[in-house]
Amino acid sequence: MSAAVDLTLAALAEPSRRKVVEALREHPRAAGELAKIVGLSPPALSRHLRTLREAGLIYESHPMFDARVRIYALKAEPMQELSRWLAQTEQMWADQLVMFKAHIESQPEPLR
Repeated sequence: MSAAVDLTLAALAEPSRRKVVEALREHPRAAGELAKIVGLSPPALSRHLRTLREAGLIYESHPMFDARVRIYALKAEPMQELSRWLAQTEQMWADQLVMFKAHIESQPEPLR
């Protein structure tokens, strides 16, 4: 597993951070709006946003009209990498099951 997938999974392990990601799936949002949706105080949300930024899951921008406002949006790459890892893991298990089935079917029938 790559370090990026490790960071993504660690960041998504916390329910509040998953709620932030779910809210951002719809569209980019201001920090205040996210705090209301997730039900966290601004300082608590700020800690979660920092973790998500450090994991590369989100990015922050400032609208031209007000540099004090922070708008958060999802980055696609970490989720795409996680999706690839999950697909590879699923394929590995499917291959293992096929080999196990072939092994079982190759065994002689037990005497009854």
